[in-house]
Amino acid sequence: MSKVCEVTGKKVMFGNNVSFSINKTKRRFDVNISKKKFYIPEEDKWVTLNVSSKGIKIINKKGISAVLKEARAKGLVK
Repeated sequence: MSKVCEVTGKKVMFGNNVSFSINKTKRRFDVNISKKKFYIPEEDKWVTLNVSSKGIKIINKKGISAVLKEARAKGLVK
């Protein structure tokens, strides 16, 4: 499963975890991604998306058809 949100485009980030003694350790900042199925009433079909928690909030706010149209324009969804 790819670690990229198909709605927002968020990816895994890498950075330094800096402690009090200024020791730097490489760390991964993973995106909270889950695979969910959404129903599109206009096309009468189900779509499975890898979505982050921020992406689910956007879908609830705008609607699935508007979000998919924007994601296809950005090139995140086929």
